[in-house]
Formats: sequence, C-alpha cells, structure tokens
Amino acid sequence: MNRKEFIQTSSLGIAAFFFLGSGDLFGKAENPLEIQPLKPTGIIDKEVVIIGSGYGGSVAALRLCENNIPVTILEMGMDWEKSGEKFSPMAHPGHSAAWLKTKSIAPFFNIFSLDKFTGVLDRLDYEHIKIWLGRGVGGGSLVNGGMAVTPKKEYFKEIFPNLDAEKFYSHYFPLANKELKTNVISEEFLEDCDFYKFNRVGEEEAHKAGFKTVRVPNVYDFKYMEKEYKEEVPRSALAGEVIYGNNYGKNSLDKTYLKKAKATGKLEILELHRVNHLTQNEDQSYTIDISVINTKGETIQHKIIKCKKLILAAGTMGSLELLLKSKAVKQFPIDENIGKEWGNNGNFMTGRNWVKAFSGGTGFKQSTIPVGGIDHWEDKEHPFFVEIAPLPMGLNVATSLYLIVNKLKKYGSVSYNPKSQKLQLNWDQSHTLHMKDNAKYFLRKMNKANGGTRAHLLFHNGFGADVCYHPLGGIVLGKATDQFGRLNGHQNCYVIDGSLIPGTIGVNPFVTITALAEYCMENIIEKDFT
Repeated sequence: MNRKEFIQTSSLGIAAFFFLGSGDLFGKAENPLEIQPLKPTGIIDKEVVIIGSGYGGSVAALRLCENNIPVTILEMGMDWEKSGEKFSPMAHPGHSAAWLKTKSIAPFFNIFSLDKFTGVLDRLDYEHIKIWLGRGVGGGSLVNGGMAVTPKKEYFKEIFPNLDAEKFYSHYFPLANKELKTNVISEEFLEDCDFYKFNRVGEEEAHKAGFKTVRVPNVYDFKYMEKEYKEEVPRSALAGEVIYGNNYGKNSLDKTYLKKAKATGKLEILELHRVNHLTQNEDQSYTIDISVINTKGETIQHKIIKCKKLILAAGTMGSLELLLKSKAVKQFPIDENIGKEWGNNGNFMTGRNWVKAFSGGTGFKQSTIPVGGIDHWEDKEHPFFVEIAPLPMGLNVATSLYLIVNKLKKYGSVSYNPKSQKLQLNWDQSHTLHMKDNAKYFLRKMNKANGGTRAHLLFHNGFGADVCYHPLGGIVLGKATDQFGRLNGHQNCYVIDGSLIPGTIGVNPFVTITALAEYCMENIIEKDFT
C-alpha cells in the first residue's frame, strides 16, 4: 500500500471524533423503536422521571436528589461501569465502538466488522448531514474529546438576549466548570511531552499565518496524563482511547454529576430502557411507553411508567424525536415552535497534508485529548473558532485536522415523517456555504505561510460540510419553552438539554448546556418542587 492509499484509509478513519463536545454535543440523543408485541407487566408509578443521562439530565438528577427528591433516569444505553465491559481503543474497535451496527461508523475507513452490540457511539444519517451521538450512562461525555470551552460573552448575549449574562459568567459557568472538573494542561508538560508535537506544530503554524491561539480546558485529568506519560498508571489518552470511551483519566458524567447524585441514595438509573412515546394524562401526569432491550438491541420487556413530573434530557435529536413522534402517534400536545431554529453549531471539518513533511511532521505518537484552539471569532468577514486536532496512529502522516466552528447564517428545522417513522431535517448545502468559504480562507492562509496542501483525501475533496458533532436547537429556550425550560402548554414537563440552544453557541457546547441546566433547575426546584 502506498502513502496516498494509506492516508486515505487507515490514517483518517479514526480522526474526526476528537471534536465531539456535547453531549450532548454531542449530547445524549435517543432514537426510539416502535412498540414491540410484548404486553406490559403493569403500570409503574414514579415521582420524577428524566429521559437521558447526558449533561442536562445529569445536572437535573443531582440537583433534585440533593433536595431529597427521588429520581428515575431512563437511559437507552448501557451502564458501562456496572457492566464490567471495557472501552476499546480506536485502532481496535470492539463492543463499545458502535451502537447496534455491524460495521464501524467513523467518517472514513469503515472496514472494521463488528458484533452487533449496544456500544457508546452512534451516527444518524440524513441526506446532507451525519450526526454522531453518545449512548450510555453519561451520554455524549463518554465519547467526546472533553474540550470544555466557555463561549464568548458577547456571542452568548447575542444568542440569549433575555438571559442575565453577568450572572452566567459570574456563577453558572464557574459552577459548571467546577462540577465537570475541568482543568488546563501544564505548559511545561505540554512542551516536554512528545505526544503533543501535533499541537506545538499546529500553534506554531497558526502564529506564522497571523492567527491567535488559545489554550483550551478539558475534563481529562492532566495530572493523571502526566502519570500515564511516565507509565506510572494505565494509559488511556496516550493509548488511543477517546471516541469509543476512555477507561481511565477522563471525568465523564458518570464520574462527576451522576456519581454525586448516586451518593444521595435518591437516584435510580434504568439502563437499556428505550422510550417509544409519551402520553399526557388528564391529571397533567405522564405515561411513558418503554422497550427494555438487551445488548443486541432485542426487546425483552415492555414497560409502562407513569410519573408526576417528566424531564426530557435525551439530547437535541432524542428530545425532538420523542416530542414530534408522540404528537404524531399519541396526540401529545406540543408548541408550534418545536423543531424550529435547529443548527449544527457551525461544525465544518477540514485538514491539511504535507505539514512539515520533511522536518518531522506532526509526530508519531499523539494524545487523543486536544488542548489548543485558534481564535478568529472577532474577525468581521471570517469569524470562526478552530480546534487543533490529534491524529493518534502511531505513524507520522504529516497531516493536520481541524474542526472549524462557525456562526450560522440561517437555521434548519426538524419534523417527523409518520411514514418512515423517522425525523426529517430541512438542512442542505445552502446552510454551510459560508462555512466552506471560511474553511477556504483558513487553509489558504495556513498553506501560504507554512506550505502544505488542502487535504483532498479528507472528507469531500478536503471539506467536511456534512459532519456534525454538536446538534443544537429545535426546542429553544424562551420560545418552545418558558425562560427556564418548562415546555409550553405543560405544567409538569421540562426540557433540559442542547435543544434549548438555538442552533449555535460558537464553541463546543457541553459547558454551556451544563450551565443552562444549572440555571433552569435552580428555578424549577424553587418554583415547582418546594
């Protein structure tokens, strides 16, 4: 196999997931199955049910449990900590690599055959966009690259003009970062660690092209990473683990918010519980139709749960599907704004080849955890934020990868098709044309200053307009809900996830989702639970 063929296959199949941010957006999303022909064993009564265990659901669970309120989380994926299963590295995909697929679902090089299993990574395919999601207790926090970025204050004000930005930046964002255990890599370690040559090269070349770089916090424990670099503890980030889960080092939600919620004794997590649809009852309570599945995705039990209060935290795509489908099949009342102001958070992938090809390239060994960004947000003609991404293959392919996060110029929308029983996205190339222009501008400046070429072997001739890790919007705060996530037209139903953000926030969204969840739950508990 020659170098060109190698890059086109093996080097790129593991590259593009370091940008997953949410949870929740990537956030945590659901994709309910139709009701299976199994009879429910009876109606189970619960006080509060949260659907989904990503960023919003985890915050909601902890704050309710702290107030002595019993909570049940319904999670479609597995509880990996309880299962005893191990997450697999990117070079050797195993059980955790894909949600009920028989082949790997990376953007490239999908030649790995898999046993059908309820893995942590899923992908939803639409005509003009592919959306990657996390499945399991902890949602998108299990599969993202952990980049914990607080948005620009002025952009936050633009997106949420009715929120108190001063309160968010003095209280809710610091609280979110504290609970998520975000930290920053030591500059001394970053300079000395040969696993971060790719970042040093990326920053050096950005500076040479006239761009400003920033150090980006992360939820991966960098003190742990320093120990794994010395081989004092088992390796994870330095052993190719991230998109299929990290066995060590990473403070995913199961080790932060959910761990604290469990410690109260008030939290029940029901794994492998796939919600089919919702019904609103006359007394303003809710009935939840559930298929309990095994690790092959087969329905093994049909459950009906009735709850007094319901929190949708299934991630942007999951909460949208539950509401729109329930409207179609059970006449669940929803607001006319449901499905509007959806976006991809301006995600646009690109890359460069022949990066320092004759002077050491970007490094043979690379950490899976990104720590650097390029901040060009203040430019009036080409505003964007870029993530400098690793390519941890154990081979030096002199390639740099970037996720460019742009502003949106127009929103998409989401609807439900009763015939196909799937969501439909009103989203096409017209939504990403300006993002492609920004990518061209960025690559031209980088290559002119440093040499190199556009990575024609990456994506579609070097441009990944159809790659989405951060789906946002569709149940927008203050439009489809009140200012605190109460669903319009409902007394006891709330939405607490990335769907509250109208399509864009300018950076990886999970810190913003967490801060919004803290803000919403503070008011909801005060007004509705006391």
